[in-house]
Amino acid sequence: MWKKIGSLKIYLIIAAALVVFLPPFAKYQELRHKNAKLRERIAELERTNEDYRQRQYRLTHDISYIEKKAREKIGLVRKGEIVLKDRPARRSSGAE
Repeated sequence: MWKKIGSLKIYLIIAAALVVFLPPFAKYQELRHKNAKLRERIAELERTNEDYRQRQYRLTHDISYIEKKAREKIGLVRKGEIVLKDRPARRSSGAE
């Protein structure tokens, strides 16, 4: 009989320990996962920032890059250049 009571106490202690320690452990795991995701996001944002820094530097110091961007964005043309534009192909209105 005493053996049953002793093993029952052990099971109760184990159950109490699980009730006390399991929820905080689960929260710890959740926070650890969230922390890893945030670290990945920070690394991604740091790469993006570096790209922007490089573009900013090139836009303030690299004349050929500035010219290229001006041509792309606002259609800048040098004096004496001839601009050729593609027209979209016309679709025939008749049945084929």
